[in-house]
Amino acid sequence: MPLAIHRVTELDLKYRPWTWPFAVERREEIDAHFANRQAEKPKLWNGQVLLGRNPVFTGDRFSAEYFQADFASFLTWRDLGFPGESVFNGFGMGALRGSDGAFVLGEMAGHTANAGRIYFPSGTPDLDDLREGLVDIPGSVAREVEEETGLSAEDYRAAPHWECVVSGAAIAMIRILDVPMPGQALRAKIEANLATQQSPELAGIHVVRGPDDCTPAMPGFVTAFIEAATG
Repeated sequence: MPLAIHRVTELDLKYRPWTWPFAVERREEIDAHFANRQAEKPKLWNGQVLLGRNPVFTGDRFSAEYFQADFASFLTWRDLGFPGESVFNGFGMGALRGSDGAFVLGEMAGHTANAGRIYFPSGTPDLDDLREGLVDIPGSVAREVEEETGLSAEDYRAAPHWECVVSGAAIAMIRILDVPMPGQALRAKIEANLATQQSPELAGIHVVRGPDDCTPAMPGFVTAFIEAATG
């Protein structure tokens, strides 16, 4: 599927309550699907997430409207191949980059909904990311980076821009986070933190220096970003 990358410096993501027809009309199918997935992975939790509508790129600005949905509906929608055209999954990612230009990515643990996938720290935004009617993607990224890797905002320098990679029903808002240590040292630092966690979200850490280090376990929007950032 063709990808598009938009560089922006402003995210204008407003919260607008909306009833998602998919979540209403296919409720029985959603509940059954989530029950099956939860039987496979008992740690899955049907909390609330934020999904987007009406994405618009204008100059250096990305605008969209977000609404609340339950995770079961989101997961079913995703597993069915994102049916419909009015909704997208818009999330932030922190592209950790070492002082030698190497990117560091995490491999999701087996108990997660994305087991085995390799990408940057990220997460579908939720109600904790709402700030005065806006979705706080920078805050979401900072939280996910710290939860997954142990790195706080003091450990890196965030780029002033976002690379928004549009891939079908997904829009990954990726921000480079420069860490003042080489990629392998950064990997070791994160692995040391994972060793202290009782149930870490990540099962492994990968150092990627360019497209040759990409694998099929990485989503297309991640490999597209890496190709653009290291080319």
